[in-house]
Amino acid sequence: MPKLLEPGILYVSEEFHTAAHLCACGCGQKVRTPLGPTEWTVKAASLGPSLRPSVGNWQLPCKSHYLITNGSVQWSNQWTENQIRAGLEREHERRSAYYEARRQKVSWWRQLLDFVRKMLGL
Repeated sequence: MPKLLEPGILYVSEEFHTAAHLCACGCGQKVRTPLGPTEWTVKAASLGPSLRPSVGNWQLPCKSHYLITNGSVQWSNQWTENQIRAGLEREHERRSAYYEARRQKVSWWRQLLDFVRKMLGL
């Protein structure tokens, strides 16, 4: 990622599984979105990238909420504090369910092998 981000550009690092951009509201804040199965996804298209799910900048003073679709910003409705709290809880539950399901799919032999490899630095 460059140190200074330019407005209107979505930067993507496949190596570090993250995307970054300046907040679409124009406040100048950097917005980082981790990429992965329980986080955001980026799809490239001829019209521009799409980032899903929506970006809710709840931690920023602007609290902006938008989608990036085909390189364009689509504004979403503002959320109340209760909606933000409920959304964060749903995200936590979704992540927990995803990782629990993944953990259950891996045999204990595979878990042991992965642990030994990790300890040996392989």
